[in-house]
Amino acid sequence: MASDTRIAAFETPGVVRERLAVHSSLADYWSLTKPDINVLIAIATFAGFYLGSASRPQNFPFVLLIHTLLGTLLVAGGAGTLNQYVERRYDARMRRTRRRPLAAGRLEPFSALCFGALLSFAGSIYLAIAVNTLASLLAVITLASYLSLYTPLKRKTPLCTVVGALPGAMPPLIGYAAATEKLSVDAWILYAILFLWQFPHFMAIAWMYREDYLRAGYVVLPCGPQSGRYMSWQTLAPSLVLIPVSMSPIFIHGFGRGYSVAASALSSALCFYSARLALQKSNGAARRLLMASIVYLPLLFFLVILGRFQYR
Repeated sequence: MASDTRIAAFETPGVVRERLAVHSSLADYWSLTKPDINVLIAIATFAGFYLGSASRPQNFPFVLLIHTLLGTLLVAGGAGTLNQYVERRYDARMRRTRRRPLAAGRLEPFSALCFGALLSFAGSIYLAIAVNTLASLLAVITLASYLSLYTPLKRKTPLCTVVGALPGAMPPLIGYAAATEKLSVDAWILYAILFLWQFPHFMAIAWMYREDYLRAGYVVLPCGPQSGRYMSWQTLAPSLVLIPVSMSPIFIHGFGRGYSVAASALSSALCFYSARLALQKSNGAARRLLMASIVYLPLLFFLVILGRFQYR
């Protein structure tokens, strides 16, 4: 009995190490899906779904919403994983990304490739079966364009931001299509908001980590003195256009004074922080714009949802 106890005590550290290794591996696979980005994707998908469902007289379809979010997040997680697989060597050169599971060598590339492909395939099929064909098709188009266009263009031209914003704004369309099996002006308003929002959001990141991106060979900003001018107009111009676009539900659905005041205040605040970055061109201004953009998007979508709820 004493011998058995000594053996068990001797093996305990090994068991603990195995459990920690399993937990670490699971955390790495979870990290591959880019969960922080997926939170915003889920919010945008829900906004599109709600606007589509609000036009129907029956009770809100919660089960269909769950299917939509699950399928969309599976595809989004697969896209994030496959993106990290493709860019693993470049991520290893950047301080911002070198601790990612593939860049740091904690996971085998082939395992990540299989994981990403499985998530993408499962999500696409799940949407087709549990939701509808249009939602699945939009998700597949998003995945394909993100990986085949935006990802390689990041090492070729600063216009990658424009190209990447096209699939990046698709989640509201997926949500709306899931609820209605079609697309209407409501869906495209949300698409336009998300499309424009990506420019100040990403330019803040690109400016903060411009040396990192340059070290990794990413051409997200032009080289030399043109980089500041390019960043300025890519940041400020879309922020200015966001103001009238965010006001469009007032004219289409008759949203009231409350929406008008809140949406204009939000969009003006984002424009203010964008202008500060465009003028100051400092990391501090970029950081403040990044935080403002993260707050702006869910709040504006919440206002649209609340306004549609009141005036449906």
